[in-house]
Amino acid sequence: MMEPGLYHLLFISAALFFIGVFGFFTRRNLVTMLMSVELVLNSVNLNFIAFNKYLWPNKLDGLFFSIFVIAIAAAEAAVAIAIIINLYRSHHSIDVENTEELKF
Repeated sequence: MMEPGLYHLLFISAALFFIGVFGFFTRRNLVTMLMSVELVLNSVNLNFIAFNKYLWPNKLDGLFFSIFVIAIAAAEAAVAIAIIINLYRSHHSIDVENTEELKF
C-alpha cells in the first residue's frame, strides 16, 4: 500500500483549513463557528506532523507543537462553551446576530 506523500497531507490540510474558514465566516450559530475554529486548528496540527515527518524525521518538534496546539484548543473550547451556555441562558439563543447587546 502506498504511503501518502507530503503533498497529499498538505492538500488535506489546506482543504480542512479552507472548510474551517468558510464555516466560520458563513455560519451564524456559535457552536458551528466553534467547530470551524477546531477544524482550522486541526489543519495546523496536520501541517506540523507532516513537515516534521518529511523534513526532520529524527526530531519530535512537530509532535510537541501539535500537543501544545491540542492543549490550547481544549482550553479554548472549554471557555467558548462556557460563554455559549451563558449566552443561551440570558438570550435563549446562540445566534450571533442576537449578541449585539453584549457590546455594551
